[in-house]
Amino acid sequence: MAVSKKARTNSGVSPYTGSFGTAEVLHLLKRTTFGPLKADVDYFATKTMSQAVDEILDVDYTPPTGPVNSYDTNDPNIAPGQVWVDDYNSALGNERQRSFKSWWIGLMVNQDRTIREKMVLFWQNHFSTELEVYFWPNFAYKQNQLFRADCLKNFKDMVKDVTLDPAMLVYLNGYLNRKQAPDENYARELQELFTLGKGEDSEYTEGDVIEAARVLTGWRVQTRSGQATPQGSVYFQESWHDEGNKEFSSFYNNFTITGRTGSDGANEVDDLLAMIFNQFEVAKYIVRKLYRWFVYYEIDETTEANVITPLANTFRNSNYDIKTVMAQLLKSEHFFDVANRGALIKSPMDFLIGMMRQYNITDNDKSGNVFPTSSDYKEEYYMYYLIQYFGSIQQQNIADPPSVAGWPAYYQVPLYHEIWINSDTLPNRNKVSDYIATVGYTRNSFRLKIDPTRLADQFANVADPELFIDDLVEYFYTLDVSSDQKGYMKSILLAGQVTNSYWTNDWNAYKAGSPNTAESKLTLLFKYIMNLSEYQLS
Repeated sequence: MAVSKKARTNSGVSPYTGSFGTAEVLHLLKRTTFGPLKADVDYFATKTMSQAVDEILDVDYTPPTGPVNSYDTNDPNIAPGQVWVDDYNSALGNERQRSFKSWWIGLMVNQDRTIREKMVLFWQNHFSTELEVYFWPNFAYKQNQLFRADCLKNFKDMVKDVTLDPAMLVYLNGYLNRKQAPDENYARELQELFTLGKGEDSEYTEGDVIEAARVLTGWRVQTRSGQATPQGSVYFQESWHDEGNKEFSSFYNNFTITGRTGSDGANEVDDLLAMIFNQFEVAKYIVRKLYRWFVYYEIDETTEANVITPLANTFRNSNYDIKTVMAQLLKSEHFFDVANRGALIKSPMDFLIGMMRQYNITDNDKSGNVFPTSSDYKEEYYMYYLIQYFGSIQQQNIADPPSVAGWPAYYQVPLYHEIWINSDTLPNRNKVSDYIATVGYTRNSFRLKIDPTRLADQFANVADPELFIDDLVEYFYTLDVSSDQKGYMKSILLAGQVTNSYWTNDWNAYKAGSPNTAESKLTLLFKYIMNLSEYQLS
């Protein structure tokens, strides 16, 4: 793997022993969740660093209730408001795709205090599939559940689960792979993108791809109803499997997978994965992927030696336990190194979901901005799909990355995360945040809009404009802003006046129930906060 020779920092994976105050809590939460609630920040401020990380990694694996019929189209089998994931109806593919994406956005917006939702999206990007290509939203739901069930468990088990996942089998033509016409798509991506990567130490050959494809012959997906095999299930068709021996290159120590016959042919996939996971490069490649998602996009020689290699050793020695390696990473001095704070451009999902959460937009508020609840599922799904649409026009369409490689921001040298910001996406970000701050999006009696006074109410120093602005800067930005920018924020609250009491009196009068300009001033302040470049950083 080509790496930069210049070191950004010499820190490594030794446990972090510095202070764990609000700044460190916010850094941890902004990287491991899609934007912290103010209550989350206050909660973790009472913990030690180790306690906080342990709790963030303590994921609840209970499957959430699936997406429901939220569409207007007549559904012959699923009543409005009922879960459709076990009913297969290709005629409703488009409607159910929207329903699935709305449901997923809702889970991100309403996430708990763990890393689960960030990990689910990480794995969906790593094992990239495009719903618009394989089309079955039922399969998208199954794959999402796979990532929820496996997100912090054993990576070897996850790779097998993905290998036999219906969405992946259809997306990369694995369900058409048979001995008469082997299809190499999945066998190639299994090695090139999912386990070993394309680095200089990944010296598998084209022959290895061909032999792996032969191993994987015979796996099918039932997409038709009325068959002996239930619709949507994955099964092994013995007559399609290549029963011959498969001989691999010197990269795999000339390993031979002995061909198996009958139903035993299904077990060859275990032999293949055991062979691949015997290569140390698997651990290094996956650790690099985790690093670029959670820490920083560039890996120089010093970071490779001080962070990637020891984490890869931990990963391999734990038999590829994801939670173990994530705990070491998140508790490390390198993760909390100031060089890694405010160093990543937010992805569209970080930007949008973070805005929804940091402003508590989905809570009903006293300004008449009522966000729909699950009892108003049609309206609720509509609002969530609106957020999904905003992500799409900012080039992050969940469940539909642009290719099998995922979103370019996580692999495209040398730009990486800078890809998220361009002449098209930045104006779209600003338009969305401006509109949600000022006008809001209305549907029937519901509204997607920030209530500025409710957020302000959560800060103890709100009546003091200088202390209040310091608190807001700390809450919204990972990096500090200039004194000029803080001065401009203060001038918004003072409406051009110079005495702090102008704001103090406004706020106190508002709290006493007297109509004034406090709310409009806060609206202008939050709009300005979201338009600064620092707001785009995590």
